[in-house]
Amino acid sequence: MLKTTAIEAAVLAALPFSRAFGKDPADSKSKSAEERYKANLSTKGLGVAEATKAGLKPHPRSLENVLIYSKSAWYVHATLSATNHWFFHFGLDNGVNIDQTDDPSKFNLDDLSRYQVLLLNSTTNFGEDLNKEQREALITWFRQGHGIVAIHAAAVHHGAWDWYAKLVGCDFVADSDRAPARLVVDPAALDNPAVKRFAPELRINEEWLCFDRAVTGQPNVQVLLRLDESTFDPVRAKFREMNVKPMGADHPAAWTRETEGGRFFYTAIGHDPRALNTDFGRRHILEALRWAAFETK
Repeated sequence: MLKTTAIEAAVLAALPFSRAFGKDPADSKSKSAEERYKANLSTKGLGVAEATKAGLKPHPRSLENVLIYSKSAWYVHATLSATNHWFFHFGLDNGVNIDQTDDPSKFNLDDLSRYQVLLLNSTTNFGEDLNKEQREALITWFRQGHGIVAIHAAAVHHGAWDWYAKLVGCDFVADSDRAPARLVVDPAALDNPAVKRFAPELRINEEWLCFDRAVTGQPNVQVLLRLDESTFDPVRAKFREMNVKPMGADHPAAWTRETEGGRFFYTAIGHDPRALNTDFGRRHILEALRWAAFETK
């Protein structure tokens, strides 16, 4: 069953979320949620009807509706509910409708056509729970000019579906304990809105993932961020005992791939709301969604 921001908005009205879910100071300071919502019509749009009422012309590919899928087929993060909740309020604050489902039957063209972006929230082994028709519907929707944003463990153990595995470009082999780490913006990505404000480097506290290979140089891939492994221990004890090695100098933590007419964005942050709920996290996710919706280049 879909959960919408309309429901969450009613809950939000009775709760002091201004502290728990901080706002990007560059976007708003003292504005109310309603004021921010209306202001964002001018830059993102909320559909023709809403924009017309506000006397604004919406961007033809403006970010409007996002579907979150958060059903895990392997390891289930205990923080999924909290992260989904964060996204509901993030959508409200940024004038974007966020729906959420764990129901694979929603992967049909009729339902998917309502959304510009599918956000995969730590969907370990994504694709395992989808039947042939649901997979084909998602591929068709993607190729029609839509986007997928994959968060944290959405790049973990996805060997069940070759198409998605190729889209991601790598697979999980280990993770770190939660730790602050230095991230370096790729020189070719300095003007990318998802990282531009924080270039050339930043520090984020997160549980970081190691992959079986780097995506650098793969077709249609642009690496946005790389982890500096000298600033944290990238492989926690459990995996060191399994003889897993760090990735080394080329340890991507966020990247994009534009292929088959659609757009794919991956970011390693999002184990829980803490890294998301930073100045960097809020801007990073907003620009990821805007790019995946083909609103920005």
